[in-house]
Amino acid sequence: MKFNKAKHEVMHMGWDNPKHNYRLDREWIESSPEEKDLGVLVDEKLNMSRQCALAAQKVNHVLGCIKRSMTSRSREGILPLYSALMRPHLEYCIQLWGPQHKREMDLLERVQRRATKLIRGLEHLSCEDRLRELGLFSLEKGRLQGDLIAAYQYLEGAYRKDGEGLFTRAWSDRTRGNVLKLKNCRFRLDIRKKFFTVRVVRHWNRLPREAVDAPSLEVFKARLDGALGNVEGVPARSRGVGTI
Repeated sequence: MKFNKAKHEVMHMGWDNPKHNYRLDREWIESSPEEKDLGVLVDEKLNMSRQCALAAQKVNHVLGCIKRSMTSRSREGILPLYSALMRPHLEYCIQLWGPQHKREMDLLERVQRRATKLIRGLEHLSCEDRLRELGLFSLEKGRLQGDLIAAYQYLEGAYRKDGEGLFTRAWSDRTRGNVLKLKNCRFRLDIRKKFFTVRVVRHWNRLPREAVDAPSLEVFKARLDGALGNVEGVPARSRGVGTI
């Protein structure tokens, strides 16, 4: 099999990486600090800052086009455009590149604030009141909901076989609370703690028994809405759930 050298690059990861040079046949392969794979930009530091900035930039460009081309600022006109053209950029494959630092979370939240403030009649309201009026929720709460739904898919749903290598069960004979808890592993590096398979464990273990025992994904979503509805700022609905 012949490989195209122009389509191969080396990315050096890790603090103590010696950054060796590699060859494909007799030609040296160039190194790259970042690469885009299936629309997600991954860099050598794995902190996803560049991907967050890229997603915010795309949404801001779309928002600018809408502001220049739309004369109507009604809810019926702006909200469907936001859901169809902007929010997918903020939720696509979010379990992989979810923001890890507050400045990145704020960057993405500002994009949603700008979009909702565009709707006529809601300009004077606070961001929380606008989201409540529109039946939306913060992107942070949406990511939490998306994480838990993805975890259910890996543990009880369509991807259960893959989940066996991602999560470790912490079996317990306790009769109260969630008995299908996951083992919370310890890591030395903070960046590892922000990965999906680690950050979702604490939230999954806090879910009630009736949620994790759901017989299907649809039932789990409904019960998850009820569980998250008790969390401040999360309305009890599943509209706008992140892509899995």
